[in-house]
Amino acid sequence: MTEIDLVRLNFNPQTLFLLNCVLGLVMFGVALELKPSDFKAALKTPRALAIGLIGHHVVFPAATFLLVLLLQPQPSIGLGMILVSACPAGNISNFLTHFARGNTALSVSISTLSTLLAIVMTPLNIAFWGALYEPAQPILRQVSVDPFEMLLHVFLLLGLPLAAGLFVARRWPRFTARAQRPAKLGSLVFFLLFVVLALAANWSYFLAYVGVVVFLHNASALITGYALAFASNLREADRRAVSIECGIQNSGLGLILIFNFFDGLGGMAIVAAWWGIWHIVAGLSLATIWSRFPPERVAAGKSA
Repeated sequence: MTEIDLVRLNFNPQTLFLLNCVLGLVMFGVALELKPSDFKAALKTPRALAIGLIGHHVVFPAATFLLVLLLQPQPSIGLGMILVSACPAGNISNFLTHFARGNTALSVSISTLSTLLAIVMTPLNIAFWGALYEPAQPILRQVSVDPFEMLLHVFLLLGLPLAAGLFVARRWPRFTARAQRPAKLGSLVFFLLFVVLALAANWSYFLAYVGVVVFLHNASALITGYALAFASNLREADRRAVSIECGIQNSGLGLILIFNFFDGLGGMAIVAAWWGIWHIVAGLSLATIWSRFPPERVAAGKSA
């Protein structure tokens, strides 16, 4: 075990339980905002939706594995990168896509369906790519990672709150209209507060071990998503949605899985925790740049 793996974020069982509740609230808030029209609009272009989901759950985890082999970070950091790449899209991706003048309906559909697929795909990707990553084998032998137990855990964290939110939105639409914004904003603030407090005592480790790694990993996610959409000849607005969906991960779920199945291993935890901050910074920066260039103008310039 290396020095970075001895680092422990400022979490205890009570804090972890609260983080589980916060993530549940995030998923509940996402479900409150879902409307049938969102899916109908995206299903009119099923090809773009399929490419976004393939990019998120297949291409990005594969690209992450190649990046890990290229960078050769410490095993726990590499395994943390693999775990983060296996997580579904983060809920802020819809806001960032809208701000970037991307296809918001497509973004909502990708993030929602990626969350539903994550019940199976997250444990599957962690097990598959983790097994292929030879340097992490000593770690995997020391911990108990049952894919079926992880699947159940992901279902409880994602599936139940989504189902509850959809039920409440359909049953009590007036309450839903009032609760949407506070639920979304409150859960995001709580999560960021958790991450900042957890990292507060470990900035030196972040600077020494994961700052550049997370920057390159997140950049590869954004680039992979855009390149896949570009190669698939999607519209510019769709390319932006797919790029942001690949680059914004539900790192809160990643942290919970790390503490529940990997005993809060330092290298993995710091990667996931810093992702929780950095992907917002990077995503907001990219969205700000894209917001100055309407997709129609970009498309017209390329066709000229």
